[in-house]
Amino acid sequence: MKNDKLYKKVLLISAIVYILLGLLFLPKVFSGEVIVNPIILKIGSLQIRWYGLLIASGVFLSFYLATDTAKKWNFNENELSNAVILGVVFSIIGARLYYVIFNWDIYSKMPSEIFKTWHGGMAIHGGIIGALLSVYIYTKLKKNISFTFLQGLDLMAHVLPLGQSIGRWGNFFNYEAYGSPTNLPWKMYVPKEFRMPGYESYEYFHPTFLYESIWDLVIFLFLFYYARNNKKFDGEIISLYLILYSLGRGWIELLRTDSLMFLGMKVAVLISIFFVVFGIILYVSIKRKMEV
Repeated sequence: MKNDKLYKKVLLISAIVYILLGLLFLPKVFSGEVIVNPIILKIGSLQIRWYGLLIASGVFLSFYLATDTAKKWNFNENELSNAVILGVVFSIIGARLYYVIFNWDIYSKMPSEIFKTWHGGMAIHGGIIGALLSVYIYTKLKKNISFTFLQGLDLMAHVLPLGQSIGRWGNFFNYEAYGSPTNLPWKMYVPKEFRMPGYESYEYFHPTFLYESIWDLVIFLFLFYYARNNKKFDGEIISLYLILYSLGRGWIELLRTDSLMFLGMKVAVLISIFFVVFGIILYVSIKRKMEV
């Protein structure tokens, strides 16, 4: 096993942050003793929200780590920067478009809300699809590029879970993406104004945002180390990401009360099943080609 100082630093910082949150902050919020405010600062009509700040922080930190890996993989720095910018734009558009489409009955009546992403309403599956599409477009249109489509996907996939893990805390400050009512010791108090219709009489719910944040962090720590030290073929990391993330997300989605629905079924569960199957097929097919 190769020594990776950056990996150890990320692991240590992650452990410290989650321990501090778990011991000092979350117990008071989950009990209802402290009610968090989704707005950090408000100046007139200008609002700075935790949701946007955390998503931006996740993007920048993921980009920083991806840049370090890209140097090991001999990616051109300028090409990587351009690809990331395109990826961020496509991810935001994809995440919002996906959410709006499956909530069109609401947004059709309030079209001005479609562009107010700071109010929440970003679907990660839409963001993933947007990111995949951006890498495909960039690698196919750019001539003499220093990395292939699969290499670009692997680079993205080994840091994407970190951005997702951090971004989930934006849901925490918005009191959204929580699950069904529960009396488990780690139950989360949700103020009445943030409770889903039909659940107004309940006070405590599954903190599914936290479940996914922890799952994403575990995936990141595994893929980040694996990609930098044990990767065997191009396309391996994106395949593992699709399988691992979707397994956890599909299960967690079953607990949520705010799922996007299609024909009476939870869209995220259907997409997760598709991604797991696709990831397995992609992994097996690429590995077989490498062995021929």
